[in-house]
Amino acid sequence: MSFRYLAAASLQVAALLFVAPSAVHAQDDASTLRDIETKYVFGFTEGSGIGLEGEKEVSLDTEARLGKGGGRYWGSETKLEFEFTPNQYVQFEFGPFASAHSIRDVPGLDDRSRFEFGGLFGELRYLLVERGPSSPWSVTLSAEPEWRRVDETGGERVTNVELELKLNADLELVPQRLYFAANLLYEPEGTRDPDHVGAGWEMESKAGLSAALAYRVLPSVLAGGELWYLRHYDGAWFNSFTGDAVYAGPTLFIQLNPKMFVKAAWNVQLRGSDVEVPAARLNLSEFSHHRFKLKVAAEF
Repeated sequence: MSFRYLAAASLQVAALLFVAPSAVHAQDDASTLRDIETKYVFGFTEGSGIGLEGEKEVSLDTEARLGKGGGRYWGSETKLEFEFTPNQYVQFEFGPFASAHSIRDVPGLDDRSRFEFGGLFGELRYLLVERGPSSPWSVTLSAEPEWRRVDETGGERVTNVELELKLNADLELVPQRLYFAANLLYEPEGTRDPDHVGAGWEMESKAGLSAALAYRVLPSVLAGGELWYLRHYDGAWFNSFTGDAVYAGPTLFIQLNPKMFVKAAWNVQLRGSDVEVPAARLNLSEFSHHRFKLKVAAEF
């Protein structure tokens, strides 16, 4: 991983933060700005917020992947989410999701154009550290189990189970203006071919670390950038390293009204390594070249 790629990503964020203050109305001081739920404002990186006690939310959340090693590749999952916060420390989320694939002439993948029911997911978030006088940090632990009947990459029928574990932390650098977040990720999963009787489970795992900034450019708009480093392994416990990838890109959060918001993010793979293709500058075996996120939510 070359330092110049990380530096380029950092410059994106720095440039944004340099020009952002000019877009903020002078009369809007921190005391007049409404609180922001930090869970949503950082793109693929998640903040620590879990919402208000008793609050419910429904949303459509799409994550898409674009670009593989040749040909045309598009894969996405769209979740229909129901979220509930029973108290100030715990949040639940669950729902179904749809999978979409458009693949043509990609080495190692069958051509496919399909949109179908993809599986089910759930999520539990627990607030470990609450921001306050004793701690400027807020920290949340999340666990998201998922059952998938369609392979995430190739779109073929499979039986797949995974568990995404995340440690989400954020810090208010400037009150009601500038926010920083970091995520630590561990994601084991197993896949089995249902058409082969007696076939065993193929295990793999992913580890990741991210950092993100979000700046309030307008009272209802936060813009920023994030940086991700991801590693892929064969085996559920980081048994055999197969490759890594560095992603960076911009993020956007818009509060449409007090009960509705939209968030968007785009990441591009800047650098990667593939154990099976040592000369490759990107890892397009385990990861895509680009990834996108779009979420629209309504609270009640």
